[in-house]
Amino acid sequence: MPIYEYVCRGCRHHFEALVRLSDTDTVACPSCHSRDLEKLISMFAPNSEGTQKKALSSIQRANAKVTLDKAVAERDYDKAHRDE
Repeated sequence: MPIYEYVCRGCRHHFEALVRLSDTDTVACPSCHSRDLEKLISMFAPNSEGTQKKALSSIQRANAKVTLDKAVAERDYDKAHRDE
């Protein structure tokens, strides 16, 4: 069964639903239960070694930034409270 993305025209709630092709008329918004939905065009994400390496590299850069930000914040805190 494919996963479809929808947006409710009534409450603008964005959601995904696992739907059989024969049951696309029965999908309802989980927030307001409206059936007035717009099916969105979804992008697929191929899973390859290149995309995995790129994602891992991105996560490592983000973690390094968080670590650096924490170190700077601790240094600034220590500096501000050392004189008290």
